[in-house]
Amino acid sequence: MPTGHVFIATSLDGFIARPDGGLDWLEAANTAGEEHGYQGFMDGIDGIVMGRATFDVALGFEPWPYDKPLLVLSRTLDPAGIPSHLADRITIVRSVSDALAEGQRRGWDRVYVDGGATIRAFLDAGAISDMVITRIPVLLGTGLPLFGPMSGDRPLRHIETRAFPSGLVQSRYEVPR
Repeated sequence: MPTGHVFIATSLDGFIARPDGGLDWLEAANTAGEEHGYQGFMDGIDGIVMGRATFDVALGFEPWPYDKPLLVLSRTLDPAGIPSHLADRITIVRSVSDALAEGQRRGWDRVYVDGGATIRAFLDAGAISDMVITRIPVLLGTGLPLFGPMSGDRPLRHIETRAFPSGLVQSRYEVPR
């Protein structure tokens, strides 16, 4: 069974997006010349699982930013809702167990899990192995939280924390099983 891995940014007050899903605040971080490890992370990933809301935001990116196959976790998305130029790269799955089974069927070992609700669902299923969380030095005051109600406590093991000249602070945690 593939393992889930998270690489995500939050505002200092814990939001991953504005209430409307906007990510413009990420561009406000002056990180010119800094390498934060995203490409190295993606190099070790076989596929991506993201939630419907995150997918809807990603559809606005031009060009399409992912070169890995993508599973969209949604109970309502119809395949007709996927743009034709992406249809061969995207599969809709209805649950975490369906996503993991599809990843296993494809021979995936490591899955990038993206989107707040999807990350929480994978945590609840015990399917996240580790998380890299980068805090951006901005306060949004409101928005979509990375973490919210879950089925119970999730103890984490701190692996490392790095600070960057831009003010970004990146922590890596292992999720004990």
